[in-house]
Amino acid sequence: MNHPFLSPMPRVVAHRGDSKYYPENTIPAFISAREIGVDVIETDVHLTRDGKIVIWHDPTLERNTNGKGTIESHTLSELKALDAGYTFTEDGGNTYPFRGKGVQLATLDEALKALPDTRFNIDLKSQEEEIVDSYLAVIRENRAEERVCTASFHLNNLKKLRAKAPELLTSISTLEVIPLLMKQKMHLLPEHFARKIIFQVPVKQYGIKVITPSFVSDMHKRDAVVMVWTINNEEEMEYLYSIGVDTIMTDDPRLLMATASKLGIRK
Repeated sequence: MNHPFLSPMPRVVAHRGDSKYYPENTIPAFISAREIGVDVIETDVHLTRDGKIVIWHDPTLERNTNGKGTIESHTLSELKALDAGYTFTEDGGNTYPFRGKGVQLATLDEALKALPDTRFNIDLKSQEEEIVDSYLAVIRENRAEERVCTASFHLNNLKKLRAKAPELLTSISTLEVIPLLMKQKMHLLPEHFARKIIFQVPVKQYGIKVITPSFVSDMHKRDAVVMVWTINNEEEMEYLYSIGVDTIMTDDPRLLMATASKLGIRK
């Protein structure tokens, strides 16, 4: 099956947009990331109380807004009334350059329409299975099937999405990664995978080293894609590219773009 999300292979993924310089997971952060030239924007979505798909990472509002409580307990109109740039600071809290500037929480629909030619990696954060149908409706309404890859820590939601929309590309969840990692370390991997496997993993998790040269090599032999998060150090970026990882996700896409350009990975 052809997967346009993977062609050309994404090398630079902006984690929550250009989140070092703009409030994370907001339209301004996404537009800046696009202008930098990143391959993919990584973002997260929740289901609001009134069934809308809204972009946000945390289950709660306190870290990044002037609001309180959970995303799921608010309606979209209530969330739109909040200041999504309220806590953003680059100088340890001396200044808040986006406070009171009208930066709002955005819906997925708004983001897909604002950046119609941009690829998105979208993490379904809400545990409720109702998020799948609402999410799928937004993707199909925007005809965005080919430019998104869907992730989630909730395997049931990924399974439901795969059943309802087998044409959509998904990464594999932590519960799916672990047995493959164990088989790789024990040299028990099958010769081929039955479907396209996309790993979105940290370098190390639960005290186990995930990303090694042998892991990357073994997975590439089986046509899998290795995407690593979240890397903000130039030396580590260079090392990961040198051992063959396909994609790096970062909070500092400007640094990663410069590093990839220096290595000849991105022109």
